[in-house]
Amino acid sequence: MLNKVSLSAQDINRYRLIETRGIMDELVSLGKELKGLRVCHVNSTPFGGGVAELLVSYIPLLRGLGIKADWQIVRGNHRFFTITKGFHNALQGAQFDPIKEIKVQREYLSQNLANARELDTNYDVFIINDPQPAALRHFSPESQAKWIWRNHIDSSNPDKAVWDFLRPYVENHDAAIFTTEKFIPKKLNIGRVATMAPAIDPLSSKNFFIDRDVSRELLESQGIDPQRHLITQVSRFDQWKDPFGTIAAYRLAKAQIPGLQLAMIGSFAPDDPESWDMHAAIQEVAAGDRDLFVFSNLTGAGNMEVNAFQRASEVVIQKSIREGFGLVVAEALWKGTPVIAGNTGGIPMQMPGELSEYLVDSVEETADKIVYLLKNPEVRDRLGRLGQQVVTDNFLMPRLARDELTLIKSLLA
Repeated sequence: MLNKVSLSAQDINRYRLIETRGIMDELVSLGKELKGLRVCHVNSTPFGGGVAELLVSYIPLLRGLGIKADWQIVRGNHRFFTITKGFHNALQGAQFDPIKEIKVQREYLSQNLANARELDTNYDVFIINDPQPAALRHFSPESQAKWIWRNHIDSSNPDKAVWDFLRPYVENHDAAIFTTEKFIPKKLNIGRVATMAPAIDPLSSKNFFIDRDVSRELLESQGIDPQRHLITQVSRFDQWKDPFGTIAAYRLAKAQIPGLQLAMIGSFAPDDPESWDMHAAIQEVAAGDRDLFVFSNLTGAGNMEVNAFQRASEVVIQKSIREGFGLVVAEALWKGTPVIAGNTGGIPMQMPGELSEYLVDSVEETADKIVYLLKNPEVRDRLGRLGQQVVTDNFLMPRLARDELTLIKSLLA
């Protein structure tokens, strides 16, 4: 059998202190209607990526509603995850020429077949996350469950060859979920298509309240000078997060803000073989700069540390070139910290109104915005309040649970 992530149930009443009453009432009502429903999310890693970050809170919330929710992890060798990382990049617009090789297609399909044989199929609904396990449904022809493919990637302009290969396996599902309508690829023939933004858990160790002064003290133990300006980027070690653009912007800004510090906090995931090379390249660029810090989830920068960095920083950067959603944007805004972010993918939906003035398209623009915000604390405070309200209204976990359960209910009907 595939491994299942061990999680407990969450007391949903804790969310009533934060979430709007309307959403909580809808969610509880759905829970009563669907009580005892067996739901299983499937993805390729239990830690290190946005999907894992989401599911570690989402599954306990479903269990708190009386739904029998589980989370299974598919297995794969290094070659499989190299191929699926290529698929990930290709869905975001990069070319992946190896898809034309029969041996590459066979490797992907053989690994999905092996996982399908080990999948616990005793569920009413499966939610299959991203391209790695997309062919599981194809290799589970006897299943009577409803199958949903959940795509977290900006697939608005996918590589044609890769999408043509994956599309038949996606179309085996009963429904597909995309973050926004613009991510839905053309020529997708499937029974139901829904759009649904991800969400953050305000009760998790990454997002619960920590006093800003306490956060600064915690960062001091990591070598940060609490008396000087600090900006932070939190992301996977990934080319699409443009870490070198962030470093270049920091160095331009530092010419006007002497003593500026940059913390780059990245994460490794078992399904991302490119992350080690990217980490090494970042370390090389950062070498010799005593005010540029590189941390990772393997060297002590866990959820609590990320929480502290996002609260203690005057500005959080997320200079993505492509982005499915960017949970770290919502995380920082929830903490009242202003964000400067790439004008791409699902990020703009998190930064409406005045916040949208800090969506950027270049290194120079990023540097200018950093300098402006560091010199204008009253603007930072105002943006922080606006951002926190946007996240409260739109991007908290109960809203996501309501949306997904509403879709599931309609499919079962």
